[in-house]
Parts: sequence; structure tokens; C-alpha cells
Amino acid sequence: MTETNFDGVVLDVEQIKKLLPHRAPFLFLEKLAEIKVGESAVGYKAVSFNEPHFLGHFPDFAVMPGVLIVEAMAQTAGALVVCSVGEARGARIVYFMTIAKARFRKPVRPGDLLRMPVKALRQRGPVWRFSGEAYVGDTLVAEAEYSAMIRDSQDSDENASNGDR
Repeated sequence: MTETNFDGVVLDVEQIKKLLPHRAPFLFLEKLAEIKVGESAVGYKAVSFNEPHFLGHFPDFAVMPGVLIVEAMAQTAGALVVCSVGEARGARIVYFMTIAKARFRKPVRPGDLLRMPVKALRQRGPVWRFSGEAYVGDTLVAEAEYSAMIRDSQDSDENASNGDR
């Protein structure tokens, strides 16, 4: 996917795994669509009763934890960032930095399909700020603003070896 114009392309989970380091059970993005490079995208996540967090959240009334809904929105934004800056300069990793204005409006349950439109609010150097929403059908279930930093993965390795984690 190097040097690809991602505008309008729909990415499946295998293509997303080339953009993000996350893997099961912590990959919460299965499709990325409506990509406008540097601007916006829509992520999708099918919520399954087989997900490990449902064993304890909550055994008698399974509800997807709000923090994981925000993580799914952040993964959508992270995939958009990598699409926007390109893969040509090497492997990239996106780090979550802040979460603000998070609101959880309705529970998300097994069997739901999350649709997560995200918009880039601003970008300064490697730092991006986003707004994201999560819907089940036409119902808004969560929203948040958050920021992330993109780095080359070898920068991450150097920092880890220097004790900067």
C-alpha cells in the first residue's frame, strides 16, 4: 500500500493491520471507509459476545466498556493518520496522548455494529487532534476529542532502550 492515494478507498481488517500495530484481542477496527486523507474517515467495529472483556463487564448484562469505544475511535484516527502521512518513510506507530470531552450516551452491546466517523481538527508536526463519534444505527452512543502523536517505530525502539518509556 505504499504511495497509495487512500481517498475513497475501503480498507478491510488485513489492510488495517498493515497500518496499525494492534492485534486481537486489542484491535477494535475491522473496516475503514470514506477516507479523506488528512481530514476524516469512518471506522467500523462489529461487537461480538466472544470478546474477552464481556466475561467481566458485565456477566449478566454485557456492555462494551466506554474506554474501549474511545480506543476504537482512536484506532480509526490512527489508521487515518498513517494513510495521511504515508508508509514510504518506514513503519509508523501512533500513540494516544489525550482524551477530552468524552461522553457516553447509550450502552453498546454484543450484536451492535459501531460506526465511528472521525475528523482531524488540527495537525502540528507529529501531533494530531481529532473529534470522534460512535453510532449504533442512527443513535449516537459516544463522542470524544483526543490527540495522538505519530512516530517512526525505530524512534520508539530507541526510546525504549534509553529507558524513555
